[in-house]
Amino acid sequence: MFKPSRLLPSLLLPLFMAVGLPAHANWHLDGESSRLSFVTGKNGNIAEVNRFLVLHGKVDRKGAAELSIEMDSVSSGIPLRDERLRDNLFEVERFAEGTVQAQIDLGPINDLANGAQLELRLPVSVTVHGQTHSYDTLLLAMRLDERRFQVVTLEPLVLRAEHFGLLPGLQTLRKLAGLKSINPSVPVSAVLIFNAR
Repeated sequence: MFKPSRLLPSLLLPLFMAVGLPAHANWHLDGESSRLSFVTGKNGNIAEVNRFLVLHGKVDRKGAAELSIEMDSVSSGIPLRDERLRDNLFEVERFAEGTVQAQIDLGPINDLANGAQLELRLPVSVTVHGQTHSYDTLLLAMRLDERRFQVVTLEPLVLRAEHFGLLPGLQTLRKLAGLKSINPSVPVSAVLIFNAR
């Protein structure tokens, strides 16, 4: 008669824990593989792509998601413009970080097979320059493998300067750069990669 070995449970338990980890783990942003970019418009017909280079974020076991943006990491490809954005628009000495917060139902994402994807529409709360505004977003979540998933914006999130007290800073930028106009509406797009820990 077969007798189960006492070693079997002790060998299988770590395996089951490892397989089950992603569904119950915290998910941390891979800042180097992620990208947050925005498009600025000036003088009516000129558009330029900018991005933030330093991002942090996580999604906890209950689906509370937070993305933190280091505002002084703004990058337009032109050092003088970056300095003006940091000092005159974002005022990074007073407002060092921007944040995006959301509550995500992790169940459907954790149930995805590797390579499968799911559209999500959910509200997010954006804080920039000490002001907070809520938006309805359309996102695409894809499970890359057992320990990674990706979230991308299916539609750009259009932020308006007046929602964040940025109009005076825009006027300062316009004068410094000798521009006729700067568009106060800015489309923002994201590609975010999260790893389970």
